[in-house]
Amino acid sequence: MLQLFKTLTIGAFVAQSCIAVTVTVNKTPSHTVPSTLYGQMFEVQFHSGDGGLYAELLQNRAFQQVTPNTAAALTAWHAINGAQLTVISDSTPVSNALPNSLQFTVPAGRTGAVGFSNEGFWGIKVDNSWVYKASLHFRFPSSSSFSGALTVGLQTNSGRVLAQNSTQIRGDTTKWTQVNLELHPTASAPDVNNSFFVTIDGAAGAGQTIHFALLSLFPPTFKDRANGLRIDVAEALAEMGPAFFRFPGGNNLEGQTTATRWQWNATVGSLLDRPGRAGDWGYVNTDGLGLLEYLQFFEDTHMEPIMAVWAGYSLGGTSLAENQLEPYIQQARDQINFVIGDPATSEPAALRASLGHPEPFNLRNVEVGNEDFFASSSYPYRWHDFVQALSAEFPKLQFIATTNAWNPILTPVPKSYDVHVYQTPTWFYQNAFYYDDFQRNGTTYFEGEYAAISTNPNDLFGSPQDGRLLFPTVAAAAGEAAFMTGLERNSDIVFAAAYAPLLQHVNSTQWTPDLVSFDAGSVIKSVSFYAQKLFALNRGDQYLPSTLPARGGSLHWSITRASDSGKTFIKVANAGNAAQSVSLDLSQFSSVANTGTLELLTGPETASNTPEAPGTVVPKTSTISTGKAFTYDAPAFSVGVITVITH
Repeated sequence: MLQLFKTLTIGAFVAQSCIAVTVTVNKTPSHTVPSTLYGQMFEVQFHSGDGGLYAELLQNRAFQQVTPNTAAALTAWHAINGAQLTVISDSTPVSNALPNSLQFTVPAGRTGAVGFSNEGFWGIKVDNSWVYKASLHFRFPSSSSFSGALTVGLQTNSGRVLAQNSTQIRGDTTKWTQVNLELHPTASAPDVNNSFFVTIDGAAGAGQTIHFALLSLFPPTFKDRANGLRIDVAEALAEMGPAFFRFPGGNNLEGQTTATRWQWNATVGSLLDRPGRAGDWGYVNTDGLGLLEYLQFFEDTHMEPIMAVWAGYSLGGTSLAENQLEPYIQQARDQINFVIGDPATSEPAALRASLGHPEPFNLRNVEVGNEDFFASSSYPYRWHDFVQALSAEFPKLQFIATTNAWNPILTPVPKSYDVHVYQTPTWFYQNAFYYDDFQRNGTTYFEGEYAAISTNPNDLFGSPQDGRLLFPTVAAAAGEAAFMTGLERNSDIVFAAAYAPLLQHVNSTQWTPDLVSFDAGSVIKSVSFYAQKLFALNRGDQYLPSTLPARGGSLHWSITRASDSGKTFIKVANAGNAAQSVSLDLSQFSSVANTGTLELLTGPETASNTPEAPGTVVPKTSTISTGKAFTYDAPAFSVGVITVITH
C-alpha cells in the first residue's frame, strides 16, 4: 500500500483557460475495453471484514488468539449484575481450533438476572423488522442440580430490553451443547448504543459456573446466505458496479511472520474449525469471512476474483529461502484447486463440493504475493518457482507480479504487473498520461491500488493537519477521475483498476481516506465512490480515439461506446478551480441523438461525504442537448458523464 510512483515535481495549481477545447471523436474504435476495467480491492483492515462486510454482530465472539486470564481477553464483553467472568484455556475445549472459553460464575447472594453482555463492534443496530439469529455453545465443567432458563437478548445501553428469548438448561450438561434462538425485537432502537446479553436467574444459579464458547449473533444477511454478509455494506459495494474483487489482500495476506500468514484452509468449513489469526492491522481476524464466503459473494454480485496467493514473504521482513518454498507452493495449488479444481481428482475441490458447491468458481487471475517491491531481492526466485509450478498445473490462469514493473527482471516474463500509487489530487490529473508511454509488448497492468490521500506532496502519509484527507474530497475525486480517463485510453494494456482502501469502520481505522465508510448502523459512500460508480456503470466495450487532452492539464476526457446499443459515454473530468468548456465533434457518425443524459458530480473543492453529512455531494442526472456538434461546460472540480446514442 505504501508504494509511490517516482513522480514529477508537483507545480503550482494553475487553472486552464475557459476557451472551449474542440474534441473530435473518431467513430472507429482503437481497441476493446476490458470488461474487468473497474473493480474493488479488499483486505481485512480497519474492521472492513469483522465488524464490516461480515455480518457477525458480536466482537471477540470465540476468544480467538487471545491470552487467557487477561483483561484484554475479555474485549467487548462485560459482566451483568456482578457476574464473574474469565477467559480460560479450557481443559475440554469446544474444538481444537478454539481452545478458549468464557468461564461465567454467579456469585452467592445475587438476585435478578446475572450474566454478561457484548457491545458489538462499537454498537449493535436493532431493527424491529429483522429477525436475529443467536447461537452459543455451553457446558457445565462439573455436573450440578441446576435447572433454569438461559436468556439471550438485545437491550439498549440504558437497560431497556428490545428482544429476548429463552431456553431451559440443566446442570448435568457437561458436554458442549449448542443453543440456537431467534430474537424478534419489539421496537427499533434510535441509535446503535445497544448490546447483546446472556443471563440466568441469580438466585437459582448462585454458585454455578458455566463455560461458553463461540457465541454469535447474525442479522439478516445479503442474499440470505448462512454465515453471510452485512446487507447495507454488501449492497453499497454491489451498487458501484464492480467487475472484479481483489482479495484477500493486501498486507493482510502476508502476515507479520510466516506462521501468521493468511491460509485458505483455516478459513473454510465449520466455524468451530477456524482458529482465526493475528491480523496485520492490530486486531484478531476471526476468518468467519473465509474463502468460500468470498467466492459466494462474487457469484451473488457477478464479480470475478483476482485472488492472491502467499508467496514466501512476510511483513516482518522474512523471505523464505528457495529450498523452503515447496510446502507453500503446494498450499497455493490447493487454494486454487479449492476454487476451480475437479472434485473427482482434487481433495481441496472435493472439500468445496462437500460444502455445497461442486461446480468450479470463476477464476482467471492470480496474484503472486503482495507489494513484493519490499522484498525485490528474493522475489525473482520466489516468482519463478511459484509461477513455474502453478502455471504447469493451471495453464489457463494469468499470474500477476507484484514488484515494480520490470525491476527486477523476472523469469518467466510476467504477463501482468500490479501497480500501486497514493498521491495528491494534483498528481493524479498531471499524470493522466502515465500509461501512454508504456511499451506495448504483451504485458498488461493492474492498477491495483490508487487514491488521492493528501494535498501535501511533501508529506503524503502525514496528519490531517498537514494535508492528509480524512474522507475523499471533490478535488480528490476529480483528480482521480482525470487519471481514470487515462486508464480508459490505455485499456489496451490496463486491464483492471481499483481504488484503495475500500472499506473502513469509522470507529477503528488506521488509514484515511477510504472509499466506503460505515459504523454499526449506517454506510457513508464517499465522493470518490460516486466517481468510481460513474466510470464503472458507464463503460462501453469500444474505446473511441479523440483529440488528446493537454498533458499535465486539469481537463481530461475519455470516450467509450457500447457496440450493442450505440450508447456513447463521454467522460469529462475537470480537476481545475474554474469551469472549462469542451466542444465535441461527433460528425463522423451517421446519426447522433439530439439529446442525451448528463450525470454530474461536483461541489466545493474540499467538500466530503462524512458520517455527519453523508449526502453532501452526490451525482445529479439531467437531460443535455447533444447532436453531431455540441459544447459541454464542465464545472470546476467536477466529474461528468454524458450518454448519447450514436450510429
